[in-house]
Amino acid sequence: MAEQKRDYYEVLGVDKNADDNTLKKAYRQLAKKYHPDMNPGDAEAEKKFKEASEAYAVLSDPEKRRQYDQFGHAAFDGSGGAGGFDFSGMDFSDIFGDIFGDFFGGGSSRRSNGPMKGQNVRARVNIKFEEAAFGCEKEIELVLKDECGTCHGTGAKPGTGKVTCGKCGGKGKIVTQTQSFFGVMQNVTTCPDCQGTGQVIKEKCTECHGTGYISRKKRIKVSIPAGIDNGQSVRIREKGEPGYNGGPRGDLLVEVRVAPHPIFQRSEYDIYSSAPISFAQAALGGEVMIDTLDGKVIYEVKAGTQTDTRIRLRGKGVPSLRDSSRRGDQYVTLVVQVPTALNAEAKEALRKFDDATGKTLKPGGTTVKEEKKKKGFMDKIKEAVDDL
Repeated sequence: MAEQKRDYYEVLGVDKNADDNTLKKAYRQLAKKYHPDMNPGDAEAEKKFKEASEAYAVLSDPEKRRQYDQFGHAAFDGSGGAGGFDFSGMDFSDIFGDIFGDFFGGGSSRRSNGPMKGQNVRARVNIKFEEAAFGCEKEIELVLKDECGTCHGTGAKPGTGKVTCGKCGGKGKIVTQTQSFFGVMQNVTTCPDCQGTGQVIKEKCTECHGTGYISRKKRIKVSIPAGIDNGQSVRIREKGEPGYNGGPRGDLLVEVRVAPHPIFQRSEYDIYSSAPISFAQAALGGEVMIDTLDGKVIYEVKAGTQTDTRIRLRGKGVPSLRDSSRRGDQYVTLVVQVPTALNAEAKEALRKFDDATGKTLKPGGTTVKEEKKKKGFMDKIKEAVDDL
């Protein structure tokens, strides 16, 4: 039994009302992903490529699309060709020219003679927790390229210039042909000798060795905005590598690494911490000092506060990256500290406190003293029964 074909619109991932540009864009993405030349030996990729090609061949032709919309796959049963469809007469040259240009350099060669932006440069800077919260300025050192002062970026020895590339004849690209199941396909690649410029240097500059650039160490100031988090980056425009043919420099992307804090933990713009309170403060209430990013603040603890109670300090978190006037909150877990070293006077005071409150409770909810009284009473009943 033959495998049931998928709906052509579903294959391309488009709506049934999709226009020609949408169809072409969807097919181009699939063809780029599954083309056999890009996936050698992958039978599944080749199958998906044929499926997408068949779908596009039908839907890109107004008459065939009309027939398909009316009769479905039955409109083309028995017509032969790949996947049961005849591809003869279909023109894929513009699409495959773009695809192979992207992969093999043809796309870039069309732009190589015009101004091109330089490459972006990545760097990293380490900052403290508080610096990430409130912002700071750092200085980093990088090795970057600058235009050669001797040849002024041409790469040619002063008094000489560039000549037409002999390999590509000044076109900047090499055209080759490959055999596909669609027929003979033309592939366009960037000329390896002139790198797509169409010109080569006859005599190289002795200062930059023909590159047109000199590498130098540079110190660059980086403004770290308030609220930045670990792993985020700061972009500094046109501080990367120099452009080509008069194009602008690339950008500098500085990744921020934030050191952990001994007290605070961060979640987005909120801060989490813990603060110790004494047994007396927990029982009686009172003022306690709590550490925040802004320094110590006084907080009024309620009487009867239990350990691990969480309180909220509004506006004591990290400023927002988008609006530094807005800040997150700080959540503080209050931990009751049990004293471990007591003198005789303190021990006696705690015993009196225990006697006064009667709160030395067992799991059942009764006090130890109550348990002892209950046990003594039951022992007396048992003794009476034994005497009978």
